[in-house]
Amino acid sequence: MTAVAFHFNVADRRDYVCRLLRKAWRAGARVVVAGDEHTLDDLNRQLWVFEPLEFLPHWRGIDLAGLPARLADTPLLLLDRPSAERGHGVLVNLLQDVPPRYADFARLIEVVSLAESDRAAARQRWRHYAGAGLGIERHEVGA
Repeated sequence: MTAVAFHFNVADRRDYVCRLLRKAWRAGARVVVAGDEHTLDDLNRQLWVFEPLEFLPHWRGIDLAGLPARLADTPLLLLDRPSAERGHGVLVNLLQDVPPRYADFARLIEVVSLAESDRAAARQRWRHYAGAGLGIERHEVGA
């Protein structure tokens, strides 16, 4: 079963996700980030400049079908249509809805900002995961 963790009260989602991805990469995790096109494009740009002395190896695409063979081992994938087919065990969700195929991942991380619309959508996702019988961890950022 997928382990779910909600990270609440994130002041700057983009910066927080960059730091989260850096930590995951340093730990050897393979991560897929799901989001809408604009959010993922913005995150992609930020990952290129986030850490001036360190490159976070990532690839931005619609789905795994577009991933070039030479980049098959890329540990951080930003995908419109998430998939765990390449051994990526962690899914970071930046969508307002429950991400497709989340059950294929060992771990799901939900990053929730301070915006009321984001918090309301997160409550709906929480209810979905709880209804599916998944254990949920709650993390208060900055608490």
